[in-house]
Amino acid sequence: MEKFIPYEKLSKKEKRKLDAKKRGSWGGLNPVTRMPENPRAYNRRKARRWESEPLSVSFLYQTA
Repeated sequence: MEKFIPYEKLSKKEKRKLDAKKRGSWGGLNPVTRMPENPRAYNRRKARRWESEPLSVSFLYQTA
């Protein structure tokens, strides 16, 4: 059994070890605060999307 040493008297290295052991994990949760995109803001990716869609190409009609 280890001898009890008060937290205040522990060395810096030992305090770090103890703190790291007590600290829990966030699991799959990312703690970064996120905000939704502004729907009124100009989105370059959305504006360029029509070029990549094959169905949006205009058709040429030829009458014979």
